[in-house]
Amino acid sequence: MPAEHDPGESTRTVFDRLGDVGLVPVVTIDDAEHATSLGAALLAGGLPCAEITFRTAAAAASIETLAEAHPEMLIGAGTVLTVEHAEAALAAGSRFIVTPGFDVTIVDWCLAHGVPVAPGVMTPTEINLAVRKGLGFLKFFPAEAAGGARALTAIGAAYPDIEFMPTGGIDGDNLATYLRLPMVSACGGSWVAPRTSIARGDFAEIERRAAAAADIVRVVRAGA
Repeated sequence: MPAEHDPGESTRTVFDRLGDVGLVPVVTIDDAEHATSLGAALLAGGLPCAEITFRTAAAAASIETLAEAHPEMLIGAGTVLTVEHAEAALAAGSRFIVTPGFDVTIVDWCLAHGVPVAPGVMTPTEINLAVRKGLGFLKFFPAEAAGGARALTAIGAAYPDIEFMPTGGIDGDNLATYLRLPMVSACGGSWVAPRTSIARGDFAEIERRAAAAADIVRVVRAGA
């Protein structure tokens, strides 16, 4: 079994690492047996991280498989809707938790256990709640539906100490636009490793998509 969360690995370290990568693949897996090949494809494409969503019964097992097969990857859990999800993710080897909305119960549980958490926010009210909890890395979700880069620019300007990870509607066409925003540390995106591609075992396609996304990150960062 993977080790539980290392309290010596700070929240800042985890989110700095995600920021260094720039793009976090948001992944939904139906069969944990695909996790090892998925991790290899993402690593080969230059994306050494993944957010495994709790949208299927295979989520915890997939996190465990990835953590064992590719310990060099930074693996987190997404679509965490309950404390029970968070507990299962942590036991499986997750290094961070991502929620679609601001759930104070989950946030408090993560803070109490020293687990890095990036709750989803969409409005200044939700960001204020996160600030009160001392959180500095937030998921802006659903990014495109919430007004896209223009909305995040306006909202983020009021919170100069907050880093955002916009997720929802991000793809290869708009990734660079988001990454150029000063308040964006990294983006989350599901287009790199589509659920259908994983299910049919098309890991060559996932590696290609990962490499293309990593190239966009490098170009943006080089021009910054």
